[in-house]
Amino acid sequence: MTKIFVCRDIPDEGLKMLAKKKGLVIDVYKKDQAIPRKELLKRVHGVDIILSILTDKIDKDVMNAAGPSLKMIANYAVGFDNVDLVEAKKRGIIVSNAPSLETTKAVAEHAVAMIFALAHRLVEADGFARAGKYHGWGPQMLLGTDVMGKTLGLIGGGRIGTALARRMHDGFGVNIIYSDLKRNPDLEKFGAKYLSKNDLLKKSDIVSLHVPLLPSTRHLISTKELKMMKKSAFLINTARGPIVDETALVKALKTGEIAGAGLDVFECEPLIACNPKQTKELRSLKNVILTPHTASATEGARQAMSRAAATNILAFIAGKIPPNAVK
Repeated sequence: MTKIFVCRDIPDEGLKMLAKKKGLVIDVYKKDQAIPRKELLKRVHGVDIILSILTDKIDKDVMNAAGPSLKMIANYAVGFDNVDLVEAKKRGIIVSNAPSLETTKAVAEHAVAMIFALAHRLVEADGFARAGKYHGWGPQMLLGTDVMGKTLGLIGGGRIGTALARRMHDGFGVNIIYSDLKRNPDLEKFGAKYLSKNDLLKKSDIVSLHVPLLPSTRHLISTKELKMMKKSAFLINTARGPIVDETALVKALKTGEIAGAGLDVFECEPLIACNPKQTKELRSLKNVILTPHTASATEGARQAMSRAAATNILAFIAGKIPPNAVK
């Protein structure tokens, strides 16, 4: 019998796939909340596979609690920064993630929505109307900025960055520039230009982040980088919170170093900022849009992630390398 612990009740398609496989014992933490650490350490004891989500820190302590039976960690997320990969490798534990075409589309669309919401001041305008402040049309009321013809700079030119670039270039005539460790021919097919990060920051009207959280990308955007950006530029982060130095960002937003930011992820999630003062400031700034890590929150994307996690597990059980094994 193969024992699987699922750290949270995920969309059902993947769980149904696992339930059809004979010889599996599946234990699911059913509460609609992140599993408490003490409960996690207790529930993983003796399991063969952990199906984790991004809020679960799967580290040495969890692996010790599971014991020598643990052979796989199937992460229900596109990223895998919540898993100690070094420790897993030492123990011969396979780690997989759950990217999908549906997730790529959902996150790209969310970034598009943030760009236009900032440019057209939609959240601010909505609050203005709801507060009863609208007393008639005015030629200079809530003026925004045009998006067509502007320059979008992608830091990270992978699947999601490319999907965003296609939508913005083909749909809205936006110029695309990008920076990454290596060039992406798919991006360059429709005119995207490869630049250094510093040149990209100086030239972009919109900077969108699409890199994984690694030691090398933590605080990739901080005071120095924000000062390079145009005062009229927007910063979009649908990747991982710690990629941006929030203290530096709050200062840049307050002083007008950049025009605005759309944040779906935060440095100290689930906190909006790492200290209460900055949380209050971010919530009060009119040039900021905050969403609670919901860029991939569509039915199609989350079910696809569920299927991907299950497919990884079933492949592993069959003695194969999971299709999304983390290298």
